[in-house]
Amino acid sequence: MTNIEDLNAPFDPFADLEEENAPKAANHIHLRIQQRNGRKTITTFQGLPKEYDSKKILKVFTKKFACSGTIVDDEELGQVLQLSGDQRTKIAEFLVSEEIAKKSEIKIHGF
Repeated sequence: MTNIEDLNAPFDPFADLEEENAPKAANHIHLRIQQRNGRKTITTFQGLPKEYDSKKILKVFTKKFACSGTIVDDEELGQVLQLSGDQRTKIAEFLVSEEIAKKSEIKIHGF
């Protein structure tokens, strides 16, 4: 038999779900493509490990891939790097070749 007092206690059914998903999302690097206008696209890059400087990584990307880029601070996602054009495969190959991330840690999204 349950007490009436137990029914009034606050209960969050999603509390354990948020705790389970947070560590998994932190160790993946996500590469996404967003359509702008016409044929123009933007590649977004999130999940860079904390020990790497995002400004230096962005500078290397812009020189190596001959594109423009910027860093956007997001409340939920942290720092997101945006590069012009579809640079998903180039970024993934660069991260694996420089041993910043393993191929299994990189998730490529989009068409």
